Amino acid sequence: MEYTQLGRTGLKVSRLVLGTMNFGPQTDEADSHAIMDAALDAGINFFDTANVYGWGENKGRTESIIGTWFAKGEGRRDKVVLATKVYGNMGADGPAWPNHDKLSAVNIRRAVDASLKRLRTDYIDVYQFHHIDRATPFEEIWQAIDVLVQQGKILYVGSSNFPGYKIAQANEIAARRGGTIGLVSEQCLYNLAERRAEMEVIPAAREYGLGVIPWSPLHGGLLGGVLKKEVEGGRRTSGRAADALADPATRARIQSYEDLLDKHGVEPGEAALAWLLTRPGVTGPIVGPRTAEQLASAVRASELELSEELLTGLDEIFPGPGPSPEAFAW
Repeated sequence: MEYTQLGRTGLKVSRLVLGTMNFGPQTDEADSHAIMDAALDAGINFFDTANVYGWGENKGRTESIIGTWFAKGEGRRDKVVLATKVYGNMGADGPAWPNHDKLSAVNIRRAVDASLKRLRTDYIDVYQFHHIDRATPFEEIWQAIDVLVQQGKILYVGSSNFPGYKIAQANEIAARRGGTIGLVSEQCLYNLAERRAEMEVIPAAREYGLGVIPWSPLHGGLLGGVLKKEVEGGRRTSGRAADALADPATRARIQSYEDLLDKHGVEPGEAALAWLLTRPGVTGPIVGPRTAEQLASAVRASELELSEELLTGLDEIFPGPGPSPEAFAW
């Protein structure tokens, strides 16, 4: 496993990030623990979660599963760079009770303490804002973060789903206040089929020294060989991938993608991950395995080198928007 610095920090993280969103809803605790053990064995040291994972009545369940894994000891916590997120309503489904969601100082303080308890740890390496909060000024957010850093509860701060201008705003205000290095990472939707982040988000992240952590690298399974699986296993595609394939143009594009990779003898899902690892500014994509075999496939992808011919072919099928501002101006 290769390692890199997280953005402009001195923190070394693996080029694959273990996503844990399936832990609880789709993968039980025992299998989740086995996957985390296998990830460490493969050299993956960067684990990502969020306080709301588990969803519905089980919000927080994923963090609790990670916490029981840490409690097994044997250096598990010390080996892991742990990232979790704050923003969502942690109460019952429906409108949040006032001050029980988003990024007010009071909710950040409450959410950190609750996550630490579930995770059975006394610190979080990377605390991430899961979404922008249009009502809370960054001056208040950074003041709350400064206190938590001083208390040793968090070490670094990242963003998720931020537009480029919010990355800039957050870090400019952090610089004016002093005493904090601001955002060090951005998690964004980014993959071969969804490249809009290249217009503003990734340029802003690179300008301000943030590591880019793409989520949904297979675009809901669309880039994981769905058409091949339909033919070989009679398996019906569902969810977001099925909705996308209902469009004839999208289906034709995915067929061209799978045909290209078949020609080069490369598995589609592994190629999609390997492509992200070639992209400027990308620290590592988040992989969310439900099984040990899916994790093994992701590890193989991290070792895969794509030829220039294949990279060119992928760009022809999934062209990016081009540089900004030229993509939308002269």
